Amino acid sequence: YVPPQVRKAQGTLDDKKREELGRLKKMVNGLINRLSEPNLSSISGQMEELYMANSRKDMNETLTDILMNACVTAVAMPARLMMEHVLLVSILHHNVGIEVGAHFLEAVVKKFDELCKSDAEGKECENLLALIAHLYNFHVVHSLLIFDILKKLVSTFTEKEIELILFLLKNVGFSLRKDDALALKELITEAQRKANMAEKKFQDQARVRFMLETMLALRNNNMRKIPGYDPEPVEKLRKLQRSLVHSSGSGKETQLRVSLESLLSADQTGRWWIIGSSWSGAPMIDDKNSKTQQKLRVGKVSSKILELARKLRMNTDIRRSIFCVLMTSEDFMDAFEKLLK
Repeated sequence: YVPPQVRKAQGTLDDKKREELGRLKKMVNGLINRLSEPNLSSISGQMEELYMANSRKDMNETLTDILMNACVTAVAMPARLMMEHVLLVSILHHNVGIEVGAHFLEAVVKKFDELCKSDAEGKECENLLALIAHLYNFHVVHSLLIFDILKKLVSTFTEKEIELILFLLKNVGFSLRKDDALALKELITEAQRKANMAEKKFQDQARVRFMLETMLALRNNNMRKIPGYDPEPVEKLRKLQRSLVHSSGSGKETQLRVSLESLLSADQTGRWWIIGSSWSGAPMIDDKNSKTQQKLRVGKVSSKILELARKLRMNTDIRRSIFCVLMTSEDFMDAFEKLLK
C-alpha cells in the first residue's frame, strides 16, 4: 500500500523528471543540429559540460536516440555528415568515459542485426554499417567486431550481403589490412570460395565479379583499383580528433575489444567491456581464473609493500590493490591513471 501523499510525490517526481529529460533532449538536439567540422571543438566542449551536469545514463540514452534518428534514415546519408557525428561520439568516448561509445555502439549493432534479419528495403543497413565503420576508424571499437560482421555477411552471401561487404571494405578495408592482414586474407579466400560455389545462383554476375576484384585489390594493397576510395577526409578528421582529445590515452587502449556475439547477448550475459557494469546473473569468470589474476596483480609490487598492506589490515584484494597503487605511484596523475585502470 502506498499512502496518497507519497503517491502524489511520486507523480510529481515523474513529471519533473520527464520535464528535465525533455529539456536535456532539446539542448542536445540543438548542439547536434549545429554540428560541423569548424565548430566541433566548441560543441564537444558543451557536450562534456552536459555530461558533467547530468546523469550519464540520461545523457547516453538521449545522445544515442538523437544520433540514431539523425543518421539512420531510409536514404543514404552523406559520408561527411556521418563522419562528423561519429567523431563527436569518439571524442566524448575518450574524454568522458568509454561507456559513451559502448552505449552507442551497442544500440547501433542491435539495430543493424534487427534490420539485417527483417530484409528492409531502404538504406538503413548501409547507414548503420557506415556508423560502425567510422567507430572503428576513430578508434572507438577494435577490428575484431568488423571481422565478426564481415564473417557473418560472407556466411549468408546473398546479393544484399555482397552490397554490404563491398560498402564496408570500401570504408575500412585498408585499415583492416594494417591491423590484421592474415584475418583479412582468410576472409577474402572464404568469400571467393563462396562466390565460386554460388556463381550460378546470382542474377547480377557482374556485381559479384566486381566485389571479388575489389577484394583482390585490397589484398594486393592496390588503392587505385578501388573506385571512389579516398582516405583524405578520414585522415583530416583523425588529426582534428587528436587535437581535441585531452588525455594521452587517446589511442588503442580505449578501443572496445568486443565481439558481435557479446554485444548481441549483452542483456543475457552482461557488459564486461564497461567498467563498473556488474552482473548478478551467471558468473562471468570461474574462481580459478580470478585466483590467477590476483597472483599476477600481486606479483607486480614488492613484498615489502605487501607486508605493509598486511600490517595495515588491507584484507581484501581491492583494498590491497588500491593501497599498492597509492604507495607505488610517481605522482598524483600517475596514481589517478592507475586507479582508473
